[in-house]
Amino acid sequence: MALLAAMSAANAQDKVEATIQADVVSQYLWRGQELGQVSLQPSLGLSYKGLSLTAWGSVGLSEPGDTKELDLTLAYSTGGFNIGVTDYWFNSPNERYFCYGAHSTSHVFEANVGYDFGPVGVQWYTNFAGNDGVGNGGSRAYSSYVEVSAPFRLAGCDWSAAVGAVPYATDFYSSADGFAVTNVSLKASKDISVTERFAIPLFAGLAVNPSTEKTYLYCGFTLRP
Repeated sequence: MALLAAMSAANAQDKVEATIQADVVSQYLWRGQELGQVSLQPSLGLSYKGLSLTAWGSVGLSEPGDTKELDLTLAYSTGGFNIGVTDYWFNSPNERYFCYGAHSTSHVFEANVGYDFGPVGVQWYTNFAGNDGVGNGGSRAYSSYVEVSAPFRLAGCDWSAAVGAVPYATDFYSSADGFAVTNVSLKASKDISVTERFAIPLFAGLAVNPSTEKTYLYCGFTLRP
């Protein structure tokens, strides 16, 4: 659910722009949860004057049994403010994409809102429909996640530090029984030049989930035209 699962801020432009790329990652990590092993994660997007529509997917390379995923995100940004809606789809528990039954769908619908203050950015995400988790009382949890991130540049690399938490009980996020910090991470990226006109962005990160007491070290690279 990676990367484009949440809306990325788009700068306003006067013409339609397209984005085509694919990431190869050593582990699929999302908000402090391990969702797969070595994975291919392609994305396709269109943007115009702050409005963007993006399709993002993930499929396991080393473990064919890893969950397949397809996310569609409609987002809008202006200045530091951004808002979006994402339709997450997984091939489990129901492999049929066009099944939207309340108790059988594999879709999860999430809304997000955030603001980029420059030195730090804040994002809030809430599931509002679909195959959401349940809380301690057994009813729909409207599972939520909040994250504070800070980008910076150091030693020739672009870095991002983030802290994310689940504000209340839900089994959607590793069976959180209440407020839980689920993601403390540090990521670095750098373009590796192949030719004068072609470079491959390489990234690596360390992620800690204090709630589950697990730690992950991962890496990957991005291919784009």
